[in-house]
Amino acid sequence: MRKEIQIKNQVGELERVASFVEEIGEELGLGMELQMNLNLVMEEMVSNVIFYAYPEGTDATIELLAESDGKELTFVLSDQGREFDPTLKDDVDIDANPAERELGGMGIFIVKNIMNKVTYQRLEGKNLLTMKKEI
Repeated sequence: MRKEIQIKNQVGELERVASFVEEIGEELGLGMELQMNLNLVMEEMVSNVIFYAYPEGTDATIELLAESDGKELTFVLSDQGREFDPTLKDDVDIDANPAERELGGMGIFIVKNIMNKVTYQRLEGKNLLTMKKEI
């Protein structure tokens, strides 16, 4: 299985991402909990690109590729925004008082804990975030 979607860097496009993940989940026969977790991962990472990768008012395209061999599901999120490697971000201290915790980083922490492997590359001016999940 191989599917791809291109979206604009607009919040309203998150609905299309959710539908894309749901379609993949149904095609692969994934359980509801896994589908919900995958949707959370994609929403977090695509939202980060929408909100932070481009200067305000810039129109851009974000690509999301999904591939599966039946044992593993791989998502590759690609954009041409600011270079950012989320895998280098320190994990959030979940034991810290939420009121005292630094803002941000929770989404990346969630992604790292749901997915089995998360890697980042910057190639030819593109951010490529690869997220793998055993299914």
